[in-house]
Amino acid sequence: MFLPFFENLRKAGVPVSLREYLGFLDGVSAGLVTYDIDGFYYLARTAMVKDERNLDKFDRAFAATFEGLAEITLEQVLEAVELPADWLRKQAEKFLTPEEMAEIEALGGFEKLMETLKKRLEEQKGRHQGGSKWIGTAGTSPFGAWGYNPEGVRIGQSESRHRRAVKVWDRREFRNLDDTVELGTRNIKVALKRLREWARDGAEEELDLPGTIRATAEHGYLDVKTRPQRRNAVKVLLFLDVGGSMDPHVKVVEELFSAARSAFRHLEHFYFHNCLYEGVWRDNRRRWSEQTPTWDILHTYGADWKCIFVGDATMSPYEIAYPGGANEHMNEEAGAVWLGRAAAQWPDHLWINPVPERYWAQTPSVQMIREIIGPERMVPMTLGGIEAGMKLLGR
Repeated sequence: MFLPFFENLRKAGVPVSLREYLGFLDGVSAGLVTYDIDGFYYLARTAMVKDERNLDKFDRAFAATFEGLAEITLEQVLEAVELPADWLRKQAEKFLTPEEMAEIEALGGFEKLMETLKKRLEEQKGRHQGGSKWIGTAGTSPFGAWGYNPEGVRIGQSESRHRRAVKVWDRREFRNLDDTVELGTRNIKVALKRLREWARDGAEEELDLPGTIRATAEHGYLDVKTRPQRRNAVKVLLFLDVGGSMDPHVKVVEELFSAARSAFRHLEHFYFHNCLYEGVWRDNRRRWSEQTPTWDILHTYGADWKCIFVGDATMSPYEIAYPGGANEHMNEEAGAVWLGRAAAQWPDHLWINPVPERYWAQTPSVQMIREIIGPERMVPMTLGGIEAGMKLLGR
């Protein structure tokens, strides 16, 4: 019965092998996920996805197989509704608060909700738009998509609007794990790991197995040798644009910042607004009273540091090209001058832009910054973009 699922995975580009598929079937046959749709999802994903970049493709195939009701016949829907009552109750308890459960019970209970859904499916023969009874879209019926009801069953809708559905038939997760879409917390560290330079430092606390074997053979007795552990010796200087047009990107930048702090042992960070000028800061609450002169940064961190700017590069061209063009203070030198100094001081530099790459050509300031730092040194904030950037810095 799961053969269409296997076929959809292959069509979606997930390189699942027959051995992996059979392993998934063994898990199902063993009863590992009985009456647990989340457990079923994770079992299938664990068994058949070996690369994080394929998670979004897996989700699409999973939705097309089990949740894409636009391609499922009425008879199949009715079969899907015929589920054990205890399973349905467990799903409701998992996603609803006690208050919402009480509200549903007051309106007839979960069993009444599912019974009504079955009855409506039997009565309705076609698609319905609006209204409060039939299964359709944009209405107040408990069943359908893009509408509102305090205890609904979402059908045929790619995402939640009110987040009040009792049951979701086509819910999608992990969409941000494809290598061409926005980043998420699960894969940022994977991308940053591309930038590593191993070195041995610190105390001698790691067993040197080759050295121990060699010394033992030479001396005729066990001669244990130790050596310092290998650590990532890359040194990263991170400049983060904050405020204004960067506000919509706060979450993903926070995720990137957090991942960078755990990935790089040697990391220094500073904030700036829109463009690099004569001062940067570490604490946004003290941005006006405790700025660090940019000249000090240029003189403190040598050319062996990797420099990464994170910002949307979206501003007035005057902020880059002219003295006094900054929108918050009077800058004596143009932002382009300071960016040029940074690019010269740190040849291994990169600009990560959270705005999708298809919009860059429409923004003059983006083109100006790319011309200053090098067109290939601005990358989108996607998994593929950051991986390409890390390879560029590691050359």
